[in-house]
Amino acid sequence: MANFDKHDLGHFLGKHLVYTYDNGWNYEIYVKNATTLDYRIHSGIVANRWVKNQTAFINRVAEETYKISWTEPTGTDVSLIANLTDRLFHGTIFFPRWVIDNPQKTVCFQNEHIAKMEAYRTEGPAYPTEVIDEFATITFIRDCGLDNDQVINCPASELPADFPANLR
Repeated sequence: MANFDKHDLGHFLGKHLVYTYDNGWNYEIYVKNATTLDYRIHSGIVANRWVKNQTAFINRVAEETYKISWTEPTGTDVSLIANLTDRLFHGTIFFPRWVIDNPQKTVCFQNEHIAKMEAYRTEGPAYPTEVIDEFATITFIRDCGLDNDQVINCPASELPADFPANLR
């Protein structure tokens, strides 16, 4: 039996994290509330894409370890493990073939293009899926409170002055 309350997300909610995958890709995520996150992608095949109000499943799996999973309108599936104690992420991204073949189609503020992303997903192809399975180092953590729309509110090209220098 676990010695922590697996339903208590209190220490994780409101966290803004920046992390760098071992392959060099830089991402950030804001855990907006128990079912929602915002994120921005700084490098990698879909660099400069950002998303607000992504519905996600967020679970506590150990004392300071959380799992986040979601499906994007693009058809991309994502599953992340965030180990806050060791400042370690593990991410698995399941890209549909159309994203791998044409990643630039997703580089935008996704919220303004949901119908287009869904149309691309429907058009496909979905297979073969490209799986990216990588560890990442958490390079930045701050508490921003719940439902703060100011945390991730602009493209990477317009980052605020207090944002980590390695991502500007």
